[in-house]
Amino acid sequence: MSSDFHSARAALGARLRELRAEAGLNGKDLAEHLGWQRSKVSRLETGKQTATETDLEAWASVTNPEQAADLESRRRGLLSQQRNWRRQLAGGHAPVQDRYVIEFQGTGTMRGYEATVIPGLFQTPDYARHLLIKNAELMKSPRDTEAAVTGRMKRQEVLYEVGKRFRVLIWEGALHALICPREVMAGQLDRLVGLIGMSTVELGIVPMGVPLPITPKHAFWIYDEQRVVVETIGTELQYDTPDDVDLYGRVWDQLDSAAAYGPRAHRLIARARGGLFRP
Repeated sequence: MSSDFHSARAALGARLRELRAEAGLNGKDLAEHLGWQRSKVSRLETGKQTATETDLEAWASVTNPEQAADLESRRRGLLSQQRNWRRQLAGGHAPVQDRYVIEFQGTGTMRGYEATVIPGLFQTPDYARHLLIKNAELMKSPRDTEAAVTGRMKRQEVLYEVGKRFRVLIWEGALHALICPREVMAGQLDRLVGLIGMSTVELGIVPMGVPLPITPKHAFWIYDEQRVVVETIGTELQYDTPDDVDLYGRVWDQLDSAAAYGPRAHRLIARARGGLFRP
């Protein structure tokens, strides 16, 4: 999660602590008034937990009702925290890849969905190289392609760690998106086939041309059912409220209900590969 997000959440926690102190209450007293565990008051004040709208309404009702609107404004500002890609990539792609390595190492279970590209977790070096070069050109960022490719491949080491679980859905269109030479794409599709059946990986392909319970929308990743990362062209968005995590979880479940696994997924990948060199 971004340092900006942590800083904003810590600042909100400090404001909550100030309001409690101004009301002449200690943490235990406030928890009793609100019917909360003392630990929740501590987590909110130290910025270790993101307050919900209901939490802030309750806090203000006991400490200072006139501050309710200000607290909600702070919360909304916190939830809009973004990682701007151009700012992140000012030093090149390699530092971003290194950050992902740490984040993936610290994650036990991940649910992800990609609509337009093969996920970085599953990319071959050649496929990743073409993506990174094109992205560096788009963002006008420093060209550190080989270091970034190395970082992206290091991220994939988590696929071989016992106890990890990666449940990933890919929209079938991504299998046909030629953002690299056909030979490179063929190798990438072969790599996907090799992932089917791995103990740590559940790979589903959401087919084109079948009834869907929901539109494919954009890519997102759910980390340990605690936070969601959404990537857009210009930003990386972070959400960690229970409501947001639940929303993206429901979207993933609906896409999963239409996904093909095992031999069916294999056939879809093989069909895409077969079309690469068809006259």
